[in-house]
Amino acid sequence: MGYVRRVNAIPDVPGPGRIVLLTTSHRVAPGLLSWPAWQALREADRVLCADSAHPQLPYLREAGTAVDEGTPTAEELVDACSGGRTVVVVATGEGEPRLTDGLARLAGSGRVRMPELELLPASYDLPGARLLDLVQVMDRIRVECPWSSRQTHKGLAKYGIEEAYELVEAIEEGDREELREELGDVLLQVVFHSRIAEEDPEAPFSVDDVAGGIVAKLIHRHPHVFGDETATTPEEVKEHWLRTKAVEKQRTSVTEGIPLGQPGLALAAKLASRVRTAGLDVPLPEGDGEDPGEGIGYELLALAARAEAAGVDPEAALRAAARVYRDAIRAVEGVGGEDEG
Repeated sequence: MGYVRRVNAIPDVPGPGRIVLLTTSHRVAPGLLSWPAWQALREADRVLCADSAHPQLPYLREAGTAVDEGTPTAEELVDACSGGRTVVVVATGEGEPRLTDGLARLAGSGRVRMPELELLPASYDLPGARLLDLVQVMDRIRVECPWSSRQTHKGLAKYGIEEAYELVEAIEEGDREELREELGDVLLQVVFHSRIAEEDPEAPFSVDDVAGGIVAKLIHRHPHVFGDETATTPEEVKEHWLRTKAVEKQRTSVTEGIPLGQPGLALAAKLASRVRTAGLDVPLPEGDGEDPGEGIGYELLALAARAEAAGVDPEAALRAAARVYRDAIRAVEGVGGEDEG
């Protein structure tokens, strides 16, 4: 019977080990970790966390994971991995930049046998998660900022109008970066007003109430998406919307719900749209010719109605024409067509 003789056999040498940097999101409820994260925690030889108040710690300990509190240096962490051990570091909100920088310096020196380093996200933000940050920041500003803490719905009303106009301008100009910023400014108005509303002594409501209301409305007005109705064209969708809206509002006139404070052309177009949609036969009024201002008003009304019937937004059309006029003025002045202000 033959055999194989091993000459100068090299004994197995434990590897340098493994460091797992476990990151979590404060926007996800503590304890809701991914399965790979729980596996890493259970298989680790040691689990470390620098923050004794880390929201994940009670849940880790409840699951039977021992967590040592401390802030090891990069050298200490590498030593802890010697012999092929695995050390999991539960990262704080800042992501442990000091520790990772130290590990990078050690690796760059070439003098240390580095353990395997793995970044393991234990929880992920869902779409819209940053809205929670906005609500949290707004809460703090409302309490601590001398200006914000004194604001009211009426005092902020003018800013809502300004931000809406700036958003429309960004859309019409096609500036993507400006569009993103202006959407944020409009969103701020919603969150700010919702935060103020929480303090009302008689009829308080929160941003969750606002969001819940619009969610319910969207679901109810889209029976072709969330219900048994069918819609294959934009026209059918609009029909569903108007029908459910009419049932909700129980209005006695098609003019109800139209804000009279909006720009004149938009107001005229909205009235004309309601009349056309309802199938009403309402002749446009005409002036008697004695008041020039009245006559011009009726002419503008007729133009707005004509634009609406043709599917044209008269406000947007007039703004586009006004921008061309502005550029022509600046060209005559010799300052170019681009608006610097």
